[in-house]
Amino acid sequence: MADTGRQSLTDKAGAAMKPDSQKSMTEQAGDAVKGTADSLASTMQPQSGKSTTQKAGDTMSGNSNQNDESMLGMAQNALGMGKK
Repeated sequence: MADTGRQSLTDKAGAAMKPDSQKSMTEQAGDAVKGTADSLASTMQPQSGKSTTQKAGDTMSGNSNQNDESMLGMAQNALGMGKK
């Protein structure tokens, strides 16, 4: 099961298993958009907020952020509006 806003591991595997040469332009574009959105969601979500399954999937796909703080949290802290 995927975390909110994330692609499931099954969807990622399905997209990766089918060669681009067998995909329509629409499928290729959809895969690119979904991959970018998933990468952004991974970056925005702190590691502590991810399920074990999502952490493993991110590690395997090279989409792992090592920070324990979300990008939003870091921005708030930089502006002096955060908790730290």
